[in-house]
Amino acid sequence: MTAVGAVAVHDEPAYGKVNLCLVLGPTREDGRHELVTLFESVSLADTLTITPRSGGEGDEVVCEAVPGSNLVADALAALRARGWAAPPLTVAIVKRIPVAAGMGGGSADAAAMLRRAPAFAAVDAATVAAIAAGLGADVPGQLAPGPSIGTGAGERIAPVGDPAPHALLVLPQPTALPTAAVYREADRLGQARAPAELQATRIALERAVSAGAPLHDGLVVNDLAPAALSLCPQIGDALASARDAGADQAIVCGSGPTAIGIFWGADAARRARAALDRVRPRYPQAVVAGPVRGGNRPLPPNH
Repeated sequence: MTAVGAVAVHDEPAYGKVNLCLVLGPTREDGRHELVTLFESVSLADTLTITPRSGGEGDEVVCEAVPGSNLVADALAALRARGWAAPPLTVAIVKRIPVAAGMGGGSADAAAMLRRAPAFAAVDAATVAAIAAGLGADVPGQLAPGPSIGTGAGERIAPVGDPAPHALLVLPQPTALPTAAVYREADRLGQARAPAELQATRIALERAVSAGAPLHDGLVVNDLAPAALSLCPQIGDALASARDAGADQAIVCGSGPTAIGIFWGADAARRARAALDRVRPRYPQAVVAGPVRGGNRPLPPNH
């Protein structure tokens, strides 16, 4: 927190996420899918600058990169509806996470606002968690940055230890890919697995992370990838480019269209930067990102 004159200014990072593993299960009664996923927060982050609002009524969310509705506004409205008594706020968002890219940028912004909410007025952790779950399946996993296994529709979060050292080559695509469309295509393609397979994957992920070894190819999977590739075939070129540049594995991030190259080992960051130099002529928006370690995970609000 900094202060400009007598006004407190809060800058809160909103970390993007990748899914190092995502296996898809059957559709639930609420229309969402059961899944098991290994979430990881990454250093590619938006920034929320939050200040008490002067000369206006109600909260204001400003994000030039994303005009129209914003999950941060929904988070503020949900907090107000539950009696949160903070003064009116202005939230200015600087976007660095690609939009509609499968990296949870909007969810990260909402989670960052919820994480910072107790600095402005009292709100208990249970309320924050309930609001996060109501805003979308990706929001709970981004409340407390760090690696987690998500179950249910992704909203049931179990923090885990840090995976083996690694770095990520992020290859955004110029075409947005709506999440709902990807899930519909996955249903059309029959990608859902049986519940027993989801349970087996969860156990295997827990064991692999606990062992501290790189994730093997059988766990670095994304059941939404065939649907994303069906709707946006150019993702396949990005995955191939990541592998050709030296990535140990390449995977579609979440519902896509972002492609991720994964580099394991003590020299992972150096290798990822060398790969970035190779792919940048074709993918000028590409970046290298690192994991946000669970040791940096903040305490829940009002812990």
